[in-house]
Amino acid sequence: MGSNSSRISDLPQNEYLKKLSGTESVSENDPFWNQLLSFSFPTPTSSTELKLLEEATISVCRSLVENNPRTGNLGALIKVFLSRTKELKLSAECQNHIFIWQTHNALFIICCLLKVFICEMSEEELQLHFTYEDKSPGSYSSDSEDLLEELLCCLMQLITDTPLLDITYEISVEAISTMVVFLSCQLFHKEVLRHSISHKYLMRGPCLPYTSKLVKTLLYNFIRQEKPPPPGAHVLSQQSDGGGLLYGLASGVATGLWTVFTLGGVGSKAVASPELSSPLANQSLLLLLVLANLTDAPDAPNPYRQAILSFKNTQDNSPFPSSIPHAFQINFNSLYTALCEQQTSDQATLLLYTLLHQNSNIRTYMLARTDMENLVLPILEILYHVEERNSHHVYMALIILLILTEDDGFNRSIHEVILKNITWYSERALTEISLGSLLILVVIRTIQYNMTRTRDKYLHTNCLAALANMSAQFRALHQYAAQRIISLFSLLSKKHNKVLEQATQSLRGSLSSNDAPLPDYAQDLNVIEEVIRMMLEIINSCLTNSLHHNPNLVYALLYKRDLFEQFRTHPSFQDIMQNIDLVITFFSSRLLQAGAELSVERVLEIIKQGVVALPKDRLKKFPELKFKYVEEEQPEEFFIPYVWSLVCNSAVGLYWNPQDIQLFAIDSD
Repeated sequence: MGSNSSRISDLPQNEYLKKLSGTESVSENDPFWNQLLSFSFPTPTSSTELKLLEEATISVCRSLVENNPRTGNLGALIKVFLSRTKELKLSAECQNHIFIWQTHNALFIICCLLKVFICEMSEEELQLHFTYEDKSPGSYSSDSEDLLEELLCCLMQLITDTPLLDITYEISVEAISTMVVFLSCQLFHKEVLRHSISHKYLMRGPCLPYTSKLVKTLLYNFIRQEKPPPPGAHVLSQQSDGGGLLYGLASGVATGLWTVFTLGGVGSKAVASPELSSPLANQSLLLLLVLANLTDAPDAPNPYRQAILSFKNTQDNSPFPSSIPHAFQINFNSLYTALCEQQTSDQATLLLYTLLHQNSNIRTYMLARTDMENLVLPILEILYHVEERNSHHVYMALIILLILTEDDGFNRSIHEVILKNITWYSERALTEISLGSLLILVVIRTIQYNMTRTRDKYLHTNCLAALANMSAQFRALHQYAAQRIISLFSLLSKKHNKVLEQATQSLRGSLSSNDAPLPDYAQDLNVIEEVIRMMLEIINSCLTNSLHHNPNLVYALLYKRDLFEQFRTHPSFQDIMQNIDLVITFFSSRLLQAGAELSVERVLEIIKQGVVALPKDRLKKFPELKFKYVEEEQPEEFFIPYVWSLVCNSAVGLYWNPQDIQLFAIDSD
């Protein structure tokens, strides 16, 4: 773009860009490239600035699309970049700011062009633009078809091998962004891609050996959360004569670009949003999720997913089975800490879900931690602020809880962790409560929110499944948690009665009018009765397995005993009501013998004494409640659009016009 370019608005008339996109071929050895790559305007990061950049350069890009098959200038630019990357590591060690700055600029232009090319043409046409050869202008030879593959391999090398310094931070971010752009072909297809150039290049050939190293590097980038250098951190020392043109350019890009990264863009508030405090970590996580959710190739499984599901702790000295490809080791303690700290973002929660669900080594490690509250509390906070979160984020948080509650050790240990002053829980002051009781409160609150707002059957099912998994291990339930369990049952009971009344009235009305269609109250009634039965099974499971540990639940049952009367003889609940009815009858009798006007403390004392006297053989045994999360048959139909929505909404320095995207409609949800 040249040394004179400093504003986006100047770009359509820029002589260097016109030459790049024109009808004249430019040799990769031409001095023109040094001039083109000496631009200094700050890389835009906000969607507004990125949109302006796209609008300003679209005419240039389209000219290149038209002329490149004859000029091969895109290939020449890529070759210039490839030749420079061979010296990148040495340049970093020698602090060669100018060389790294120009190499970054080359990659930035390639990324911008590649994004437009992918949007404007089919994959077959895209590959043709990478098969031009100088020796035979306008012809395409199979011998040259690996230029795109060479670029990808080079990017993987750059990401994994370039030391992360102040002067290399930006080019590392750009390399990751360019890989995301390369994979963005998916955005322009309504269906999930199962055969694409990403499968061709990333799952076989020269790129394949980089799989484990790339996944490991991206994970460590996420773990370390390296912030960009402060403004001016790597500006060249000014020479005594004031410096020449190159000093001015380097100084401009250094100070201007890091200001953009640190402050979130020109004109933005001087406070970075949490998810952008580390652009490198943010882009690394997004690329990792995109790679992990690529579909398997027709003849090979996704190697990036294989790497994610098999890596081990650095402290694990056992050998990897020969059957596990792309294996590597990483520090689990550091990864666990990063996951705990970053759960405010969708992408970090999705990574946690992916690791818990697919990597048994990680799952075993996490469940053995003695500080699980550090992981569980952020997840509960996501669910608690359900009104502020998108539905996918809430769903992922809930599935994480369901996976955790599949483990009996987890269900026991969470009741042993005592928390003090949960400030974000505003319904009631919780000065002291167990992690288990807090989990119950938040899940019940999610169910109640779902009943009145979203009415998502799957959300209900998974909430109840998590409670059911925990129910046999309920210990020393907080009185408020016990009250909320019974309050939820009360709400369900009222809803059941309302639907039943509506069904009865509807049936009566149909007898007098044969024309009016009947609402499907039978289906509504069936759903609500399924939920009521599940709640009764949860209460029954607690009473059967840990009655002596939960006097507060017995107290809440007795206080609301009238709620259960209508279900004693109901054919759908008669069996499960036996134990609940027995407990209510037994303790009601003991309270009656103790006299009237009993204090709360006295009632709890009578309950604790009665627990010892109640014969356990009188409680009927039911099968243990155990629910296991099972991923849907074609999870990619959900996860691929979800991941790309995160990329489009969260990526630093990348923008796609929503009108061009076919995979989904981008919105905040």
